[in-house]
Amino acid sequence: MDLRAVCAYLRAFGKIALPGIPRCALASRSALPQPQSVIQRYSRPEMRAIWSEENKLSLWLDIEEFASEALVTQGVVPKKDFLKIQKGCQAWKGDTAGLAARQRELEKVLNHDVIAFTTAVTERINDPASRWLHFGLTSSDIVDTAFAVQMVQSIDLLIRDVETLLPVIARRAREYQRTPCIGRSHGIHGEPTTFGLKLALMHEEFSRALTRFKHLRTVVSIGKLSGAVGTHAHLPPSVEAHVCTRLNLRPVRIATQVIQRDIHAEFMNGLALVASGFEHWAVEFRHLQRTEVLEAEEPFTRGQKGSSAMPHKRNPITWERLTGLARVIRGNSVAALENVALWHERDISHSSVERIIFPDSCTLLDYMFGLLTRLMDGLLVYPENMRKNLGLSLGMWNSQTVLLALIRKGLTREDAYALVQRNAMKTWEVKHAGRDDADFLEILKTDPEVASHFKSGELEALCSLDFHLKEVDNRFKVLGLGPVSPAKAPAKKPASKKVSKKTH
Repeated sequence: MDLRAVCAYLRAFGKIALPGIPRCALASRSALPQPQSVIQRYSRPEMRAIWSEENKLSLWLDIEEFASEALVTQGVVPKKDFLKIQKGCQAWKGDTAGLAARQRELEKVLNHDVIAFTTAVTERINDPASRWLHFGLTSSDIVDTAFAVQMVQSIDLLIRDVETLLPVIARRAREYQRTPCIGRSHGIHGEPTTFGLKLALMHEEFSRALTRFKHLRTVVSIGKLSGAVGTHAHLPPSVEAHVCTRLNLRPVRIATQVIQRDIHAEFMNGLALVASGFEHWAVEFRHLQRTEVLEAEEPFTRGQKGSSAMPHKRNPITWERLTGLARVIRGNSVAALENVALWHERDISHSSVERIIFPDSCTLLDYMFGLLTRLMDGLLVYPENMRKNLGLSLGMWNSQTVLLALIRKGLTREDAYALVQRNAMKTWEVKHAGRDDADFLEILKTDPEVASHFKSGELEALCSLDFHLKEVDNRFKVLGLGPVSPAKAPAKKPASKKVSKKTH
């Protein structure tokens, strides 16, 4: 990097004062070039637009106009003056990019973004009527109320995202409703489930996300125009009510100079909780794509390459990306919690944090929904590998079935557990030796203490996939996931080898 590039870098980040540029300009956020909050790679245009300077300033204009409109009915602002204020506001609404540029220019000197904004609007009104602009208001009346609208706009978009995702998950769940696979606990084979049930669980988790978003929409749909310390000393509550009604918000019940930040923290933690759900399923599918598992795989498109060094690679890079982005959103939620404790009726320590974490988190989560919908729509599923993996534990997933059958026949739980476990350990010995020539059921049948409790064919009837999957269709019905999938459950159990003499 040459000297000129270094100077440009330092100038952009305000690390040094350069000739001709006052230090106050370097300290001013708006005096600097305005980058995107989130790199464009991880964002989509509609959510970016919500958190753009242009949208924010457009909302500020609305609030100023609506407040002046309310003051007309209060007999404070003459109607003719209001019309001039309205004309000035509407003129800037038609050129919000120009307003943003003028605001930045003014802020180089004023070092206050809201005063730079009101100065720019006053210039556009260009009439003594501008004296009524911002009458009785404080900066946070404008900033917090507009901020609430941006949160509502973001939640509405995220609600739409979930409503787009859910039918895709439901379709894939029905497709694999009765496709058996092994269920794992602690990463170890447990008992059979179906791939459809996994996806039904995913559908239910994102249904809860939809409920959370709808709740958050109500929580953040509040505005305030109660003045410098929230007392309504200079503007009656009717002005606040008028502006909030025009913006489809509710007036906050009580505020200081700002709306209390536990509300914003709840919003951010709601996003973080949904993002954690993304990571939950990203981790699940990353495991399922491992070479030694390979039950499902993220789409690998025509012409795609997986590694610059190893041409054979098909990596779960998109699931890994979702994992990483979820961490960012969770980290942002901690910053939102730190913002709850402000000094007295307000300090500004929360402001710089919120300028980063809210646009970033909303933009990232919207982007993540787009990715997840695409992944689930194109998810590659390998039922034959699921069948093969079911056989890897050599039938030991029947252990609880046999345990409970022995208890029903009169054994104590301790005695039944000991009988089943000692035969399971014999089966594990075969696995530990790197062999698969054993079958848990056959080993049980050769144990006289176990065999004495069962009639011929009884153990075989118990140790079946059908036994484990008998409630799957009912669960889909309870979840409202529609008709039973036409896919047939396999008639035969996963293949495993006959008992070797080396087993005993």
